[in-house]
Amino acid sequence: MRLMPDIAPDRAALLALLEFHVAAGVDCALDEIPHDRFADDAARPAAEAPAGASVAPMPGRPAAAGSGSAATAQSHPLLQRAPEPRTPARVAVASPEEAASAARDQARSARSLEELAALLASFEGCGLRVTAKNLVFADGNPQSRLMLVGEAPGGDEDRIGKPFVGRSGQLLDRMLAAIGLDRTSVYIANIVPWRPPGNRTPTPQEVAICRPFIEKQIELADPDILVCLGGPSAQTLLSIKEGILKTRGRWFPYQTGRREIRAFATLHPAYLLRQPLQKRLAWRDFRALKRALEGRT
Repeated sequence: MRLMPDIAPDRAALLALLEFHVAAGVDCALDEIPHDRFADDAARPAAEAPAGASVAPMPGRPAAAGSGSAATAQSHPLLQRAPEPRTPARVAVASPEEAASAARDQARSARSLEELAALLASFEGCGLRVTAKNLVFADGNPQSRLMLVGEAPGGDEDRIGKPFVGRSGQLLDRMLAAIGLDRTSVYIANIVPWRPPGNRTPTPQEVAICRPFIEKQIELADPDILVCLGGPSAQTLLSIKEGILKTRGRWFPYQTGRREIRAFATLHPAYLLRQPLQKRLAWRDFRALKRALEGRT
């Protein structure tokens, strides 16, 4: 992505623009010369890209020698020539089917939630781990009777490393408080534990690769009730095709790998932020959850 030539090269504006690009998922800067970033290092002439070289000045704008803002800009990772193949090249070698198979093998070997988290942290089969800042594994009490599973982390979750800590997480906290629960009495996770760039929807391949890990996480936590927050979570874990407005408020059987438990579909807090009138439906769902936890349904 090229920086617009009419933007003044002052430090604050330039860094703000770069931070915007990072949040949008940009991982390297481009210049006017095409580069084969998948070529082998040995095949590339040593003089072509000396270590530490920065990108050439943009056409029509000479570099300001000795300028503090220019030096700061050139030191920013997005303005330096990207290093030659690193972890992404290793990830790209495996097909989605091979990565999903590796995920199943690794997830199957986990004997505890701590071991599963460690396996996920070192798993290279999903390209999302390269662009994400942190692995977002879980939050709350793994011994809880109630486990909630969403789709994928957002920007706040990626920065902090815990699920549901942004605006949707704050709404979820209020929803839980309305039925007498908090984060110490529930266990929270996501289908995909890494933030997709720009908060885009995870691809079906990414979901398929991450699915064995969340299924193993549910098995190891072994809750009495599983709550699917939103349509993608319900469709992935419950193997249903209907939308969330048709499935919310309904109970489904779910096999944890150890036993059959009750699963429940409800609206995602992020959806409720966009459609506040639908909070009445979520309130009905959470009242049903409270009755189930009390053994009244």
